[in-house]
Formats: sequence, C-alpha cells, structure tokens
Amino acid sequence: MYPKSFKRLIDHFSSLPSVGPKMAERLVLFLFKQNEEKLLNFGKSLENLKNDLHYCRQCFNISEEDLCLICKDKTRDKEKICIVEEPLDIIAIEKTRKYFGLYHVLGGTLETLFGKNFPQNPLKIEALLKRLKEFSFQEVILATNPTTEGDTTALYLMKIIRPTGVKITRLARGLSTGGDIEYADEITLGSAILNRK
Repeated sequence: MYPKSFKRLIDHFSSLPSVGPKMAERLVLFLFKQNEEKLLNFGKSLENLKNDLHYCRQCFNISEEDLCLICKDKTRDKEKICIVEEPLDIIAIEKTRKYFGLYHVLGGTLETLFGKNFPQNPLKIEALLKRLKEFSFQEVILATNPTTEGDTTALYLMKIIRPTGVKITRLARGLSTGGDIEYADEITLGSAILNRK
C-alpha cells in the first residue's frame, strides 16, 4: 500500500510513545510535504541527537555540557534537592516557578517482583546517596509519580535516606483547582484531606 521508505518511516514513528499508526502516517505525510531545507535540518537534528545531548554528570538531567543549566546555576538553593523519575518531570516543576533548588533524576522507578526483593536496577540511587553524603542538603523532596511504582520507589527512598538525618518531604496530593468535590474520586479526596494545610 505504501512505498517501502514511507512504510519504514511510519514504523519508526509508530515505535515512539503515544504515537499510533494513524498519527505516524500523518507525521510522515507532513514531513514529506515540507521543503527540502526544513527536512534536511530535521534529519540533521536527529542525526546529532546522541552527539549533542547527554546526561548531566551530577543530576542526570538532559544537557549539552558536562553539567546541565540547573546544576551550573549559582543562584539555585543548594540546600534542597528534588528527586524525580525522568528529565521531563524537571521541566514540569520548573514551569511552576515555585521551586528553586536542585534535582536528581532517577531514570525510572523500582519494579517490584512478587515474593522477591528489588531486582538489580539501573536507577541512579547510588549516585543520589553519594550526593547526599557530599553536600549538606537540608531537605529531600520526593517527587515521584502518584502511581504504585512511584509510591513504591518513594517508600524505598525514604527508608534508605532516613538514616542520613535529612528532612524528607513528598509532594502533596489532592483536588485540582477548579474541580468539584462531588466529582472527585475517593483516593484523590482522601489525599486532599490528609494533605490539608
């Protein structure tokens, strides 16, 4: 139905998160309609992705240099560190303009195996513990997602960070602004009551 090169691109786009076959078709068709210069620039950016970007050696955020922009920023609050699952979580928190401390990206969550201990995991937990020993943080903010995996990871981190004596906090949960209480589910409403100010 499609030329081979067109189909190959559809397959590549379909392999991306949240991109189904129909969306992939639209994206490939959109790119096909672009002028050559724009398309070549797009291709060059993809080609250079692994050369131009890497993880910050300190917090594991995405960076073009050895240290990311946040770790290099001298105005950041060096007494607070916010632990997140992925670099995109940093972007979401930064958009709030309410947090001015440092970050640490885990690179995912712990996956529990039924009846077994935590498996070997490539998470940046050892690097986190090293940072906590080297620097005098006053607060560790656990900003993992409110999912089973995120909660499990947060509980595990609390357990291993608690002996350091640093204050540990977790992001509050509750009702969204503009929402009606009568439509809130029990878990969200319960969380809002427990985390009231």
